[in-house]
Amino acid sequence: MTKPRTLLALNWKMNKAPTEARAWARELAQGYERAPVELAVMAPFTALYGLKETLPGGVDVGAQDVSAHESGAYTGEISAAMLRDVHVTYAVVGHSERREYHGETDAVVAAKARRAQAHGLTPIVCVGEGLDVRERGEHVAYTLAQLRGSLEGVAENVVIAYEPVWAIGTGKTATADDAEELAAAIREALREPYGALADSIRVLYGGSVKPDNIASICAQPNVNGALVGGASLKVADVLAMNAALK
Repeated sequence: MTKPRTLLALNWKMNKAPTEARAWARELAQGYERAPVELAVMAPFTALYGLKETLPGGVDVGAQDVSAHESGAYTGEISAAMLRDVHVTYAVVGHSERREYHGETDAVVAAKARRAQAHGLTPIVCVGEGLDVRERGEHVAYTLAQLRGSLEGVAENVVIAYEPVWAIGTGKTATADDAEELAAAIREALREPYGALADSIRVLYGGSVKPDNIASICAQPNVNGALVGGASLKVADVLAMNAALK
């Protein structure tokens, strides 16, 4: 199997006002060297307008969420059409924080992914287990059940991000072997809906990814990049991760 191109999806979460985002983009442009790695910035909605033009060439932009609805009376929501209009390429759906704090179900995640695809966006569908599930040894079955529910009716133009909830923002990181165990299981499960196309779908790892562990994680056969949280906020860390994957 030829590995798909590595993707670093930089998830700023609720950080960086528009002025800070533009300053970050200009700083990145000063030290960025294009590599075989694809870089994409998942910025807050308020920072998306004009961000693509400020970033160095070849760096994509993504949203941290997208509405499952096309348009209409849904106060506070942002549609896929709106995101496409500001040159967004990716939309994260089903992040563990959305599932936990906003009660998003697998069905809602799948609806958001389908809506994103309908407007030419690539959804990054997040799945992963909590610490209690892992300690019971049920992490593979749990994650694959979540995956199947979150991909209902979703086409093959999708990225999967495996994010063990217990490793997000905690400083704990799954080992490279842990990441590969789930990535391989996810890859095999993707064959059911997508057949041979499963080999071309990128599977990312997310959870306390840093410059000093990213190379070993992404070297695994079924890991095609990372969904990066805290380490995405500093340009120096992003450049170090980019360099580590050359």
